[in-house]
Amino acid sequence: MECFPRASPTRVLSLWTLLLGCFNIAGLRPGQSVRAESLDMVKVSAVAGGDATLPCDTHSTQASDVLLLVVWYKNDVPLYSYDGRIKGPTAHWADDVLGGRARWHASSPSSLRIRDVLPNDRAMYRCRVDFKISPTRNHKILLEVIELPEKPKIFDEFDKEVVGVAGPYVEDTSIKLTCVVSGGKPMPRIRWWRDDKVIATLAPVDDGSRLSLLELRIPKLTRDYFEAVYTCTADNTVLVPPLRVNVQIQIYLRPLSVEILAREQPLSVGQPAELACKAVGARPPAVITWWMDERQMSPAAIQRNSDDKNETISFLRWTPRMEQDGRVLTCRAAHIKLEHTTIETSITLNLHYVPIVNLQLGAKLNPNDIEEGDDVYFECIVKSNPPAYKVVWEHDGQVMTHNQRAGVIAGSAHLALQGVNRSQAGKYACTASNVEGDGKSSPVNLQVIYKPVCVATAAVIVGAAINEPTKVTCEVDAFPAPKNFQWTLNNSMGTLEIEADKFTVDTTGRSVLSYTPATEKDYGSLACRATNLAGQQVEPCRYSLLPAVRPDQLNNCTSVNLTDDSAEIRCVAGYDGGLQTSYFVEVWEAKNLVANVSTPLPAWILRGLGSGKMFKLVFYAYNARGRSEATAMRINTLSRLALHTESKAKAAGVDASWALGIIAGIAGTLIVIVIITLLARRRQHPPMQYEAPVQTVKAYKGTIQSTNHSPVQPDDKNPDVVPLGKGNTDYNSARDLERPPEPPPYGSVVSPPVGSSRSSHSLHHHDLRPVTPHTPNTPASDAHSIGTLADDRRSVTSGTFSRRREVVTTRTPLLANARESCV
Repeated sequence: MECFPRASPTRVLSLWTLLLGCFNIAGLRPGQSVRAESLDMVKVSAVAGGDATLPCDTHSTQASDVLLLVVWYKNDVPLYSYDGRIKGPTAHWADDVLGGRARWHASSPSSLRIRDVLPNDRAMYRCRVDFKISPTRNHKILLEVIELPEKPKIFDEFDKEVVGVAGPYVEDTSIKLTCVVSGGKPMPRIRWWRDDKVIATLAPVDDGSRLSLLELRIPKLTRDYFEAVYTCTADNTVLVPPLRVNVQIQIYLRPLSVEILAREQPLSVGQPAELACKAVGARPPAVITWWMDERQMSPAAIQRNSDDKNETISFLRWTPRMEQDGRVLTCRAAHIKLEHTTIETSITLNLHYVPIVNLQLGAKLNPNDIEEGDDVYFECIVKSNPPAYKVVWEHDGQVMTHNQRAGVIAGSAHLALQGVNRSQAGKYACTASNVEGDGKSSPVNLQVIYKPVCVATAAVIVGAAINEPTKVTCEVDAFPAPKNFQWTLNNSMGTLEIEADKFTVDTTGRSVLSYTPATEKDYGSLACRATNLAGQQVEPCRYSLLPAVRPDQLNNCTSVNLTDDSAEIRCVAGYDGGLQTSYFVEVWEAKNLVANVSTPLPAWILRGLGSGKMFKLVFYAYNARGRSEATAMRINTLSRLALHTESKAKAAGVDASWALGIIAGIAGTLIVIVIITLLARRRQHPPMQYEAPVQTVKAYKGTIQSTNHSPVQPDDKNPDVVPLGKGNTDYNSARDLERPPEPPPYGSVVSPPVGSSRSSHSLHHHDLRPVTPHTPNTPASDAHSIGTLADDRRSVTSGTFSRRREVVTTRTPLLANARESCV
């Protein structure tokens, strides 16, 4: 690749393209001249009106390489370009001839996609790819545009178009059908099909005519051709399925079959029933009648024909009687056009009924004397026609299964429960099923006697005040319900039994103790035991009787869900003082009380607060002894504008992913610069150091322009131009994160004094100051520079890195002695 401009009648190559080849980019050494690769043509086919994908490999074998420019040519005329150095829609340029139908997709595999392909898009395309390091690539793509033919049409022997159905024809006559196809480039291939088999084929012939015809002849129509479906197809490419049209041949035919359709449910005595008889194959549709013992039934039976007239269904509706069981019911189908074609079918009536089921407890069992550990069995008596095919057992509405290990033995007629326990008490039923339906027995209640147990499994804390009566409820689970309770108090004086007049017993198995402590010695541990027919309760119910106090303060109050108009708050409750406690929250805006809400649990949902407001929340608990100390917190409801901004941020997911990549690159670059600075300070070799002052991107570019004295600006309209000037700001800023910093012009390189810093400015946007290129750095700025770099790393991590950033550049003796050369 030589370094001289190229002239063209239609466009002029910008001098910036020459600078790309002639200017040595930082870190690159002079190399050999670029040579174009060999062009291997790729053929791509597309259908007119569809989409075309023209592939173009933009992947470089060098990891540090960068894609600069992709240019598409149609017959060597620029058609489309993509500038990899520019972000946003301006990176794409397309000729007006495309009409907005083309779009470059850089994601692998990269390609140019053209929508709504036109016949004039048929051409030779070339894709040119320019890299920063790798040689320029060229790819040739030959686009072939295929024009589809029109949909085939079928005509009969009278030149009348046939749509869907041909006929009806009389048996033993002949038929001729012609398939006509118009258009198509290349000319289409026409074929006749039947049952996925090719009957006849017409190869494509390019004779200048726009029509293609293929005939189908059947010399004699038999029943084998009844409702035969023939298909004519036309195709001239494999990219789309063949165009096709179907035709069905109809013939006058006698009924082929007649049948009484099976019912989902059998006929039941005394229940309205409906039977259906279907005749198939008659043209025109058959007439169906119903007969029983040679007498016609229900002459007004409903008769319906299918949409294709191939099937006729007659519905007989009546209520079967018991005397009709075992009699013969006949269905007859006759053809209205053909004589002696009546056919019939018959069934014998078998009337069914739902099973009748009766459940009984074992004859030797006393239903009022069944205790835990006894064996229990049930008997299910079933009467049905037809016989029941299964019996299902239920306990309290839940289906039971056979589990011999658990002591449940379920059979078709018996159910045995070995070692019954309290959980197995309840209502039992059995359900028998046959084809008619399910018959369920009346429930039988099984009562199992067992000793009382506490409903509350853990000890309950009860708060009581001196000389104030306190009610303590002892609730047990038992059958039958206990009638006797025993209360005891265990304290420092020992165990004392409480008199019977201090507590009550109800019929539900619950005892309520009214206890009034007189002194501190009356506090302790309460216990109650219940007794029923099965015996006395083994483990008593225990209650810790403590002095009643105010509840403890709420803590750990947090906002679980905060929106623009509501807040969900939860706190952790402390000791409730042994009494029933309510939890309050007061909502204050400035000095105004907005709301005061109480709940039985320390959790609140506050609504209607308004957006963008600040509130003070005060929490406290309250019981009969008073209120707890208050706990306060502040919340700020979200602003609707912030929510709108968040939704926009989600929509810009692609830009966010780019920003994350840029931030990661900046962080890596800053770390490398800090390490190099520290190593250089330790070595302290002033004669070997070359240092450039910190410059902004804008100042650095201005130096380049002033050094080269080039007044030429990049031509945005020329797809061959590779600009390096003002229009490439975003590109240079992004690539600074992926490669070593570019050195400044040689005129700005100075030898700093011993101990000077590698950086003289902060990377924060508020520290930007103009710098004279020849001003040396001072040693005092070294610590400030390193601290600023650390701050910048933190700002990058938090996602707040400023877009206005400065580039810290250094030059080694090797770079100082390097020369620019052609790439």
